[in-house]
Amino acid sequence: MVKLKRLTLPVMLTVGVMGAGSALAGGVDRAAILANTCAGCHGPDGVSTGPATPSIAGLPEEYFIDVMKMFQEGERRNTIMGRIAKGYTDEEIELMAKYFAKLPHRPAAQKFDPVKAKYGKKLHEKYCEKCHEEGGRVADSSGPLAGQWKPYLQFTLDDFINGHSEVDKKMKKKLSKLIRKEGMDGVRAVLEYYASEQK
Repeated sequence: MVKLKRLTLPVMLTVGVMGAGSALAGGVDRAAILANTCAGCHGPDGVSTGPATPSIAGLPEEYFIDVMKMFQEGERRNTIMGRIAKGYTDEEIELMAKYFAKLPHRPAAQKFDPVKAKYGKKLHEKYCEKCHEEGGRVADSSGPLAGQWKPYLQFTLDDFINGHSEVDKKMKKKLSKLIRKEGMDGVRAVLEYYASEQK
């Protein structure tokens, strides 16, 4: 009968660290590990289940990187993301951006007012479609708006309107024109339209 030697705690820790190191060397996806840190708020695979938190699956790489930089530099208002973003290096942000860009955007199942949504569609076509194409589905210079959580979009627009977050000149001009012509009811109607796009 072979007598087994008892392992001391330092030996066990060394073996554990070596095992973890070999797992990392064996091809563990670093981008997936980093992206997993976002799941607590933004949901598994970047699909949010909380209406005040956006889904980040399907965000364009460049947009993801730009927004993270804005959070780091205080150009976009958010008490939580402002702190979290500062903890990532440029390389880590780029890895996460690539990871989330490859995932499909999934619209949020949420309530909406069909009458306001119909009016909002017309306003979108008049004021927003030029940049946010295909009814806000195209994720180019921003993330997809169609199917994004309505409360999140409202909070974000409020920050733009009140000057708490920076917004590019073109967006600022269009948003100001929409408010001037249609009032805040017009803005809310556009958000109802985005909320209604659930396919």
